[in-house]
Amino acid sequence: MKLLLLSNSTNPGEAYLAWAKSHIKDFLGNIPAKALFIPYAAVTFSYDAYEEKVGKVFAGLGCTIESVHHAWDPVQAVEAAEIIVIGGGNTWRLVQQMREHGLIEAVREKVKAGTPYIGWSAGSNVACPTLKTTNDMPVVDPHGFSTLNLVPFQINPHYLDVHPEGHGGETREDRIKEFIELNPDVYVIGLREACLLKREDNDLKLIGAKTARLFKKDFATRELSPEEDFSFLLENTIPQVPYC
Repeated sequence: MKLLLLSNSTNPGEAYLAWAKSHIKDFLGNIPAKALFIPYAAVTFSYDAYEEKVGKVFAGLGCTIESVHHAWDPVQAVEAAEIIVIGGGNTWRLVQQMREHGLIEAVREKVKAGTPYIGWSAGSNVACPTLKTTNDMPVVDPHGFSTLNLVPFQINPHYLDVHPEGHGGETREDRIKEFIELNPDVYVIGLREACLLKREDNDLKLIGAKTARLFKKDFATRELSPEEDFSFLLENTIPQVPYC
């Protein structure tokens, strides 16, 4: 499998996907390609507007974008896709629409057969076994929490360490610790912004200037740097060096 899973699309003061363009270009290679875009995470803007926004970025990378919402048969469009791209927005809405259009199984099988996959934010969430570590409000009923299961661990995109002064609510870490308490066999990666995970078959790398935060029940949290080996996450095993 070939996966590029981004935490976010836009950094403050930068153009859309600017920080990730070189990584996407490297992932796509130099051969002109056509990608199928899945825009279903959009809620407050149209699918046409989303397609246009993403298409402008990818056009500069030698890749044409066509949104699945134009397809008469969305499943057939997935089966014919050269590349699959899923954008950010609301994960609950994304999963609901993918399920209603029959795309969960179709995308899973297509990507597992070797079709490259690029996702950011909600698009990274759905690459996991479930949507349970999304930050989004459940604005719709997705008819089940299961997602694409392209990696055996969970991602929390836009991961933040901050606890604002005067804020009495739970931190992001608190919420993830609730998840691992009830899902003790599952790793969670807190993926900070301007970072991504790149999978090529059994090789998994963190790319970016920041570390990622690793959570698992009964283990102290640990910061993982881009120089470290992430392959244990694909095997769902305990790493050789204890993180405590």
